[in-house]
Amino acid sequence: MNAPYGYLTTVSLLAVWTMVSLVAPRRPRPAAMLAFYLTVVLGELPFMGFAWLLASTVLALVQGDLTSPFVAGAAAVPAAGLCLVAWRGRRALPAVQQAMGAVPVSRRLPYARILLSPFLRRRHAVERIPGLAYGPAGRRNLLDVYRHRSRPTGAPVLIHFHGGAYRGGRKNSQSLPLLYRLADQGWVCVSANYRLRPDATFHDHLVDAKRVIAWVREHGPAYGADPDRIILAGSSAGAHLSALAALTPDDPAFQPGFEGVDTSVTAVIGLGGYYGRYHDTDPRTSPLAHVRPDAPPFLLAHGDHDTLVPAEDAREFADRLREVSDQPVVYAELPGGQHGFDLFDSLRFHAVINAIEAFTARILSPAFRP
Repeated sequence: MNAPYGYLTTVSLLAVWTMVSLVAPRRPRPAAMLAFYLTVVLGELPFMGFAWLLASTVLALVQGDLTSPFVAGAAAVPAAGLCLVAWRGRRALPAVQQAMGAVPVSRRLPYARILLSPFLRRRHAVERIPGLAYGPAGRRNLLDVYRHRSRPTGAPVLIHFHGGAYRGGRKNSQSLPLLYRLADQGWVCVSANYRLRPDATFHDHLVDAKRVIAWVREHGPAYGADPDRIILAGSSAGAHLSALAALTPDDPAFQPGFEGVDTSVTAVIGLGGYYGRYHDTDPRTSPLAHVRPDAPPFLLAHGDHDTLVPAEDAREFADRLREVSDQPVVYAELPGGQHGFDLFDSLRFHAVINAIEAFTARILSPAFRP
């Protein structure tokens, strides 16, 4: 009998893919980048790997290719690895619960959505209003608004900035499960583009972030937003941008032409964020240089297997905030989390979203006292 090379190739690929997800290299940089691109999906959605393995095994069984014990047992290796990947994703919930301390975090997770439709992020109850201009820079100064179709008023606002190392990325691509979940619960959510390198500078990025806040102050009420309850959020470089914008409120150097607008925010959420210097330039381009006693509350979530931005960097920023800030600082390190964990409806990201709901409920509560 001929060996089932097709089945063994599938099993081997899954085994290697799973192994890289579990022990992704962080050095050298090219290997770390490759590990990220290879594992960002499987690390968050191991059920897709299970589905692929199951389909391949059933097909091999129907074709009579599983007569050998070796062939029949080959699937055990990737299956065990995928179980470990899924288990680490499940550990995100206790990790965020521990980080939140006495603030209760819901244990409920949308398993049906996670298992059956991790890519179908839209919700019938939420409408997206795309392509609204907030500045003069064309498509790089456009934002989308997400809100409930019932059009609530006086709603808290979440502004999200995408990642991409300030060189790439776009609105409507990252943290969409978060935007849709909050909008479904009555929030007004904003996802914004901003100018990118090499055409834009550090100053341009930060001006754009401030312009988005100014836009919400002026135009947010027309979409049901409460401009006095603004939460900034960002992924990767977007977390860097959110932190800088929040730590430099009302700085006229970054508000040309709208110096008098209040650009302070209520809180900040950083997802897999980078908090160092902007492309290794001036130290003042790092959020670490702007930490202050009156900084807003921060919630930072970072994967402990992030191959692009080491968790140690986020931990340092959280520690520095705790040393200086008078406000709450929550830092959650996610077991097995890779960079980009916010891209999909996954166990890990929905655990983080539960923590965000608990964090913002506390911060926005009338009883909250820093």
